[in-house]
Amino acid sequence: MPKAILARRSVRHLLPTPVGKDVLDRITRLAMEAPSSWNHQSRSVVIVNDTDARAALVRATGGQRAVAQAPVTLVFVGELDHPEADHSTMHEVAIDRGAWSAEYAETSVFTARTFQQGLKDKGLLREYAVKDAMIAASFCMLAAQSEGLATAPMNGWEEQAVKQVIGIEDRDDLAIALVMALGYADHVPAHPGRLSDKHIFDNNYGQSAAFPDNKQLGVVHGEPDSGSWNHRPSGG
Repeated sequence: MPKAILARRSVRHLLPTPVGKDVLDRITRLAMEAPSSWNHQSRSVVIVNDTDARAALVRATGGQRAVAQAPVTLVFVGELDHPEADHSTMHEVAIDRGAWSAEYAETSVFTARTFQQGLKDKGLLREYAVKDAMIAASFCMLAAQSEGLATAPMNGWEEQAVKQVIGIEDRDDLAIALVMALGYADHVPAHPGRLSDKHIFDNNYGQSAAFPDNKQLGVVHGEPDSGSWNHRPSGG
């Protein structure tokens, strides 16, 4: 996994080569292994590979090149987890697998609903849904990298237009968290560097972390095999 993390780049130039259904199945299932609040799993991913839907998604993202080139684009959806939502199926699975006791499951219904009601009162249901979907998207990027695929996570899209592409334009209980182009890279960009020592702190924000060897991580902490790299410019 460290190698997949270090090798992953945001690739904007993708080949039209189709991505096999079995590969897509593995990647998306691994994405759904991501943790979520109360294990409610209130997030989903929509695989967009239909020709007309892809064209509509290009328009919804302002003509972004990666979406136009990619054979597949994944749309991560956050599902607003309302206090009265029924999570009994999830509880039954957890009990059946021996992960939860029946008593814990019963208690969690009340505590989770109380928590979710507090979020609703504060207007934070959407924020929590998007957070859970973003964690799943991060898992997906690493799963794709492990399968030899490239990804381009992106902002710069009009939410209502994206919702219309995937058929949820009338759903206020659903939010678009991320749009991610997926495919095979036509080149592997060079690592642009990470200023790790400027973003890792001990206890208080701004207090630099002291690493065991008294050396800050610097610009890039380790790289994959040099044979998989070139020096074409890239994003992150």
